[in-house]
Amino acid sequence: MPKHSPQYVADLGIRALMLSGASALMAGAAMRALIYAESRGLASHGLMRVLQYATHLKNGRVDGAAIAKVINSKAAACLVDAEEGLAFPACELAISEAVARAKNVGVCFAGVTNSHHFGAAAYHLEAVAAAGMVGLAFGNSPAAMPAWGGKRGIFGTNPIAAAFPRAHDAPLMIDLSLSAVARGKLMIATQKGEAIPFGWALDKNGLPTTDPKAGMQGTMLPAGGVKGAMLALIVELLCCAFTGAAFGFEADSFFVDAGNRPRIGQAFLVIDPAALAGREVFFERIETLVAVMLADDGVRLPGYRRAAIAAESARVGIEMSDALMADLLRLAGC
Repeated sequence: MPKHSPQYVADLGIRALMLSGASALMAGAAMRALIYAESRGLASHGLMRVLQYATHLKNGRVDGAAIAKVINSKAAACLVDAEEGLAFPACELAISEAVARAKNVGVCFAGVTNSHHFGAAAYHLEAVAAAGMVGLAFGNSPAAMPAWGGKRGIFGTNPIAAAFPRAHDAPLMIDLSLSAVARGKLMIATQKGEAIPFGWALDKNGLPTTDPKAGMQGTMLPAGGVKGAMLALIVELLCCAFTGAAFGFEADSFFVDAGNRPRIGQAFLVIDPAALAGREVFFERIETLVAVMLADDGVRLPGYRRAAIAAESARVGIEMSDALMADLLRLAGC
């Protein structure tokens, strides 16, 4: 497939989103996140989402003129309202607030309400790790998984991410969906006409399926069985009970053009190691564990392979299908 410079693709995406109704600030924030994902090989959270976001903007599922703002706070906590816009400006504000507050008081929990799809969860923690702090990110999403023992979708795939900085190397970046795979992988399989493995999804009758279309109409299976379902419940409560955001079962799917404004939530926890055992102890403990991990042949540090892919993408460009590029050019009016 042809390769294109990240800046060229970002400019196209910004133009496409703005022509669809997003403000320049919203479009720029969204494209930073989508380029981050695409350049790391995370296509399910990458440029394919430009089409989805553009459609949601045009259909009123997103307010393109929304301006995120802090609506409640105490010293170590704050709530950001995304105002039913795309999630990225609100998440940037939440992270900025959380890092600043954690520097002052050691820790901060920042919630986001009235939000939308927030892309690759780890993306939001890059700024946290760059500030030398530990970050945790949580996001709920439209219903895709049943509660354990049920068949009806209630929880989203509800990603979790964590960032742990290192003193002299890239941070450890952990990012996972609580479904067996991200639901976007079913969308990609549908577009490519490919089957999916058993164990990814159930059809609308609760039966295992290899048909991604049937899986999209049914439910996702949780990673790790009952343990994954319980973790999804935890994320749902962290993102919604504290923030007033919509639960997954109250939000229409991201993968339909028409529907309600999802109004889902995100939550970020930022911790300053200096407030506990101290930065020197923190970094020593990190390096001790990393050394033991790497002494075992075959161990790979989380986030490092993605970072290498990103470096290669920056050097040679992002690989994109002709069909996706044609869609971007069309949306950008080119």
